[in-house]
Amino acid sequence: MTQTYKKKLIEVAIPLEAINAASAREKSIRHGHPSTLHLWWARRPLAACRAVLFAQLVDDPSAYAGELLKDETLRAQAEAELPERLKAWEKSKSSAHGAAANAPEPTLEDVVVGLERDRLFDIIKDLVKWENSTNEEVLEKARAEIRKSCARGLDGRIPDGALDKVELPPVYDPFSGGGSIPLEAQRLGLAAYGSDLNPVAVMIGKAMIEIPPKFKDQPPIHPGIKERSFYRNAEGLAEDVKYYGEWMREKAWERIGHLYPQVDLPKEYGGGKATVIAWIWARTVASPDPAFGGVHVPLVNSFVLSSKKGSQAIIVPAIDKEKKTVTFAIESGAIPKDQMVQASTGTKAGKAQDFVCILSGTPIQREYIREEGKAGRLGARLMAVIAEGNRKRVYVSPADEQENSALEAKTYPEVAEARETFLSGATPTRAEITGGVCSAYGLTTWGSLFTDRQLVSLLTFSDLVLEVRNKIEEDAASAGLQRNTHKLRDGGVGTFAYAEAVSMYLGFAISRLADRGSAVCGWDSGYTKIRNTFSRQGIPMSWDYAEGNPFSSSTGNWISCCEWIWKVVAALVPGASGVVEQQNAQSAARSEPVIISTDPPYYDNIAYSILSDFFYGWIRKALRDIEPSLFGVIATPKSDELVAIASRHGGREGAERFFIEGMTSAVSRMATLSLDGFPATIYYAFKQSEIADEGISSTGWATFLQAVVEAGYAVVGTWPLRTEMANRMIASGTNALANSVVLVCRKKEATADTITRAEFIRTLKRELPPAIAELQAANIAPADMPQSAIGPGMGVFSRYKAVLEADDRAMTVKTALQLINAELDEYLGGIQGEFDADTRFAITWFEQNGIGKGEYGVADNLARARGISVDSVKHAGIVESAAGKVRLLKRDELDPDWAPEGDSHLTVWECLQHLVRLHEKEGLSHDAAALLKRFGPQAEAVKDLAYCLYDIAANKRREASEATVYNALIADWSELCQLAATVSLEDRNRQTRMAF
Repeated sequence: MTQTYKKKLIEVAIPLEAINAASAREKSIRHGHPSTLHLWWARRPLAACRAVLFAQLVDDPSAYAGELLKDETLRAQAEAELPERLKAWEKSKSSAHGAAANAPEPTLEDVVVGLERDRLFDIIKDLVKWENSTNEEVLEKARAEIRKSCARGLDGRIPDGALDKVELPPVYDPFSGGGSIPLEAQRLGLAAYGSDLNPVAVMIGKAMIEIPPKFKDQPPIHPGIKERSFYRNAEGLAEDVKYYGEWMREKAWERIGHLYPQVDLPKEYGGGKATVIAWIWARTVASPDPAFGGVHVPLVNSFVLSSKKGSQAIIVPAIDKEKKTVTFAIESGAIPKDQMVQASTGTKAGKAQDFVCILSGTPIQREYIREEGKAGRLGARLMAVIAEGNRKRVYVSPADEQENSALEAKTYPEVAEARETFLSGATPTRAEITGGVCSAYGLTTWGSLFTDRQLVSLLTFSDLVLEVRNKIEEDAASAGLQRNTHKLRDGGVGTFAYAEAVSMYLGFAISRLADRGSAVCGWDSGYTKIRNTFSRQGIPMSWDYAEGNPFSSSTGNWISCCEWIWKVVAALVPGASGVVEQQNAQSAARSEPVIISTDPPYYDNIAYSILSDFFYGWIRKALRDIEPSLFGVIATPKSDELVAIASRHGGREGAERFFIEGMTSAVSRMATLSLDGFPATIYYAFKQSEIADEGISSTGWATFLQAVVEAGYAVVGTWPLRTEMANRMIASGTNALANSVVLVCRKKEATADTITRAEFIRTLKRELPPAIAELQAANIAPADMPQSAIGPGMGVFSRYKAVLEADDRAMTVKTALQLINAELDEYLGGIQGEFDADTRFAITWFEQNGIGKGEYGVADNLARARGISVDSVKHAGIVESAAGKVRLLKRDELDPDWAPEGDSHLTVWECLQHLVRLHEKEGLSHDAAALLKRFGPQAEAVKDLAYCLYDIAANKRREASEATVYNALIADWSELCQLAATVSLEDRNRQTRMAF
């Protein structure tokens, strides 16, 4: 068959461990990271996007193996390595398990391709490091490889002069969201296009992709002292954002500074005045006890202000039942543990999370609070004031002056006007989002999420965003920038456009201020700072909330809001042109074919439009005239948003139908726009509970893949990306997004055949085992194997026009996924037959009993079926047999002086358990690597056994802790092998030194 395309690296292999490690680490990078420009939910890590795009564009070395063999240096290196490869292959054939035993004999071409692949891997490993995000040397290496691949013909050759005139293809993300993919495409020197239905996402994309190239290498225009003599990339733009943000703070202080008075410090803190960091308020409700009818009592989750050892601080309520009053005092210093525990319970009442009346002890049920909240009868009391001290927090009891300053904001007419106009939209309900809602307690509009003083502050800064634009324009003209009125949206780069650009970033600072400045922001007593509104993908109720001071120097102040933004702008590397537009992915239009890389919304996990309405009103107020077409409506578009929200579509069935039809249409559009010769990459996130409860055939997964297949794509690969930090607020045990899978897709051949179910299963049995063996050889962690196996499995399914069931109906993706999973189970089970008899006994015993005891008679039957006896397994050091019971020995019961070389009854089971014991204790250590080295040809069998035992522990026995140790070992396997090679050399050197 005529070759019509070159295979890309991502279709064959990628350095997954390095990408995953960099992606997970990136979540802890804050200052300067583009994700801090503006909040967006479930962004893909830049490291992953950068690596995937590179591997998607660069040819796999197998596409130009013939040319590689012409390189004398590379050929000589390969010829030197081939004998070792052949020796290793011969050795592994006798001990390999499953499909690995049929691995073909390595050739010189294989070695050359492997060496070249390793070189490309090294480029990726450098490319994904955060520190190299702006490293031009590293970036240029990657760009050079992309140019070579784009110039290379189907014959593997790069024609003379082709590199000088090569045209790089554009990249398009039709679900651009937070902008990670277009940003990384631009960083790699490619024209970047993005689109999204959500105007907030479009503005984020424009701020990252469109604006910086317009003002690349331009010095700042502000009249103050410049911070440097030379400006590159967007550093000058960033400095102007910083300067005019400070100007806005000064103007805001002149107007509303009196609403934020300093606090009088107690004598123990030296007296005097101090700037307030935060006011801690408690929501209140009328006591349901008739004896205290009408008296409002506080609803408090916790009275703890600081849990830091040695500097604890708590609120101590003083109750006067006769006067029916509650006042609040502060106790700080070294507080006894039992008092801290009591304070941490606030006024809650047990696990039900109801409250108690602090005056009478009467239960206050949630339903009662909801009714009072919906009737607008919840109140608020100031409980504490937190101020800036001498390098530490100062906790002060509330005073009338502090409470009155907040109440003064009620007199501002613009507060009521804002609540009645652009903040009148409805907050989400339980039917719309899963991350918690406050609407059930009466906070039913966006305006109700803010106190009066918070609204005055936000409105003042919003007005100043409009005012600062005129100042920037005048200063830009004075600095020599061309004076004209061409708008930013029309391609302008003169004074007017530059003023719009700087003010756009300052408008984003309003969003940051709102996120840290709402009445649902809690106080974090561990870090002693204000939590943001969106600490999770929802807006849950905060009973005791923290109101920040935009003029302080602590979390949530205006200058820090600007700082987060200008640091992002300063770190951007504007490359090729970029455009982000508002479009529906189902009807997206492009004038030229593009490379598709995209991260579509996950089935039903995040209602982006609903959550982003929190910011939309503020951005619309500040930036509407910069992009009027984006802000022509009062809320973000929802009816066409591709999310399966049951309440929008008449139930779950309607939501699923809407999602699959819409996603099929969107992916079909992608296939139409796709540039021939390049695969498409589609990121897809899934829920932890789906894999645990339903496997890879879960509703969300299957629905999405069904859309991909029906759209005309064939799935040619899947790569599981571990991108989330383990310590995020919604962690394991919930439906938190834990992983992404990158699907690699090619357009399905027009001549694709239709086959039967039986033919599909036969093909699956033939092609899946060697593919799984390759994944194991690449050390794909056992936890990731089900997702990874989707690639080759769906590659079989999706290459056909249809797979017909016995009744001639087309097989669904859900059924195909179940069959793929069954084949994976059969493969892992089949490996067991390759192990020694004692190990096979131990596997079965572990599956049936774990490490618990079982009857000797049952054990005897199992052993006899494997041609051995229980005594044989006991002699091997695997089990204990006594008093008619048999049990597997625990790892800590194994002989610590055991050595594989001296064991006359060596088993794979023992080898693995000793290695796991060391790895659990020491991680990637010299001793663990040395032990692995001593296993010799048994090493691969040990790895195979780890896969088997992970599968049993995780999926059959549901023993997460036991599964984790095997998964962790495989995850470290590659590094452990590399360390083992080093250990061998060190040992020889040590022996030589000892001989001397």
